[in-house]
Amino acid sequence: MLDYTFAYAELEYFFLILMRVGSFMVVAPFFSMNNTPRRVRIAFAFFVSLLFYQGLPRQTVSYETLLGYTVIVFKEVITGLMIGFAANLCTSVVAFAGQIADMEMGLSMASLMDPATRQNSTITGIYYNYMIMLMLFLSGMHRYLLKALAETYILIPVNGAIFRRDKIVLAVIEFLGDYIVIGFRICLPIFAVMIILNAVLGVLAKVSPQFNMFAVGIQMKVLTGLCILFFSTAMLPGAANFIYDQMKHMVAVFVEVMTPL
Repeated sequence: MLDYTFAYAELEYFFLILMRVGSFMVVAPFFSMNNTPRRVRIAFAFFVSLLFYQGLPRQTVSYETLLGYTVIVFKEVITGLMIGFAANLCTSVVAFAGQIADMEMGLSMASLMDPATRQNSTITGIYYNYMIMLMLFLSGMHRYLLKALAETYILIPVNGAIFRRDKIVLAVIEFLGDYIVIGFRICLPIFAVMIILNAVLGVLAKVSPQFNMFAVGIQMKVLTGLCILFFSTAMLPGAANFIYDQMKHMVAVFVEVMTPL
């Protein structure tokens, strides 16, 4: 017969692992999509925690009171949230690029409810988001995130995280510069063509003031923007690769600033 008995200390240790894994999947890309049922996400977090509990080296956690154990739980939750937030920062660039593209095409008012994020997003933002996430999934993003999460237990033991606030702020500020660069790289074809089209419409409005260039320009912007969006789809794999590299860098930076000396 199978022996299902376990010590109370083992249950407490497994609960700490579950807290880091569960909080990571609350904010991590792909795992935090709201179109996945919550029961499925909870069950997946439980079984991943069970695999980590069985496969990773056993670590000792010392505390004396219930308050001390509660502090350790909160530290594990914050650690998981920080690692997931580092990965989620990179995927949020796609929505930023979609908003810029729709603003240039005149579709900024046509917002939709994204079932994955439960937020109002523009049409191009949703299109970019699903295409980039599909490419990241095909490139093995989910496997990298799970592998990175498992390696954090070696670099950051349970109850071993040290939150260096100044270094975390510097890492976020450094990424914000790359955030704008990545966003403009994704929507650069539409942005550049729209600037040229606005210049042409401005010249035509001066040459032929009898024509209503405002009404004509709206239709031309939408049609031209959709054509450029169609032809620039071939550039999305390169953007997905760039976001993937930035995700690896940000996760490594956040883990490094929380690693004990």
